[in-house]
Amino acid sequence: MIGGAAAALGTLARSTGPSGPVTPIGATRIALAPRRVEKVSPDGLNPQLLDRALAALDRHGRAVAHRDRIAIVDFSVPSSEPRLHFLNVESGEVSRMLVAHGSGSDPRHTGFLHSFSNVSGSNASSEGAFLTEDYYVGKHGRSQRLLGLDPTNNNALERAIVIHGAWYANADMIAAHGKLGRSQGCFAVAENDLRTVFDYLGKGRLIYAART
Repeated sequence: MIGGAAAALGTLARSTGPSGPVTPIGATRIALAPRRVEKVSPDGLNPQLLDRALAALDRHGRAVAHRDRIAIVDFSVPSSEPRLHFLNVESGEVSRMLVAHGSGSDPRHTGFLHSFSNVSGSNASSEGAFLTEDYYVGKHGRSQRLLGLDPTNNNALERAIVIHGAWYANADMIAAHGKLGRSQGCFAVAENDLRTVFDYLGKGRLIYAART
């Protein structure tokens, strides 16, 4: 990891584009057997959650056009910790960054996600496998739509659950408040990290969000 605030964000290197090669800077590496974890990465990627994410990649294989890289969001840990993990399934390289959760999942703003919801208007985060879709420019600037692949998140398009950048997901929020702000259920990342997420995942890759 790079020093300073970037270390907490697990910044990744630039890529040649959404479908081009991406090499994480200072990423850790885990050893992957076919759909099993042989070694837990030192960056805190929970092995149980990793197994569940890889199982989801298998389960939704026909819907996922690109299976080389995935993202895993561990909502078991607080928003003050980098919990959006990027995994290169082929090489085992892992990096991570900060991500916010929905206000409906944490109504008292404790910094911890307490519950999931798939209900429109709940402003909560949803659990399950998401497929990255097309980009657009909306009220949060450049954003990326997500398709929910499971019964627990299949209202994602209707709810406008997307990836976008937000000031309240910047690292300085932790220094000031000890936690990030909250989204309306979207995967909100630091404004300067949005390009990294788009470049790493592109369109047609899996994001798996859950807690253990």
